[in-house]
Amino acid sequence: MALSKRLSLIGSMVRSGSRVCDVGTDHGYLPAFLYKSGKCESVCATDIKEKPLLSARKNLAAAGAEGVELYLCDGLDKITREMADTVIIAGMGGEVISGIIARADFLRDNTVTLILQPTTSADKLREFLAANGFAVLCEKAISENGKLYSVIQCAFCETRYPIDGVRKYIGFIKPDYEDGRAYIEKQYRIIEKRVEELENAGMNDYRQREDKETLAKLKKLLGEGEKNGV
Repeated sequence: MALSKRLSLIGSMVRSGSRVCDVGTDHGYLPAFLYKSGKCESVCATDIKEKPLLSARKNLAAAGAEGVELYLCDGLDKITREMADTVIIAGMGGEVISGIIARADFLRDNTVTLILQPTTSADKLREFLAANGFAVLCEKAISENGKLYSVIQCAFCETRYPIDGVRKYIGFIKPDYEDGRAYIEKQYRIIEKRVEELENAGMNDYRQREDKETLAKLKKLLGEGEKNGV
């Protein structure tokens, strides 16, 4: 079964031998792929609505992946640590993802890996992870259908840590590959526009100063990428 670029990147972050839960599975393509790949000990999936689960069940049957367990629930409400040591939450807003993580106590275990792909508010998700002791292990950008996404692999580390504007808006994405550079450039343009709007409105507060500092750091980072031929 062929996956989209976005789902392929998510799947590549799943370790061999994992027990995986795909939250908000929708069509079930990713759990079907992971189950058929043989790299996972077990695969289950959840969705908050019955209709997507019915669709997923049909797709799983068509792919010969009937061994994937499906659960009708909100987030991880019916999932336990014994059922999953790798949790995928993709295709939702960053604040929704944060809420799902906040409600699942078993994720506060450094042997559980989270793979997160926010469609919006990635900055809010990164702030939540930092404030709640989840360390980023890997973060990559991917372009698909004209949109840029961040995929974050992380795990609980207990330590809460502050993040500056660079970590808030681009995380650990680097400009040394095409999609990474495009992601950083997009965030640069968003912040630059916000600064210009505030200046035009005659406003000058600490948020504007922070944005300017972030722009300077992002500009330097992009410049270093250019020196490396990206």
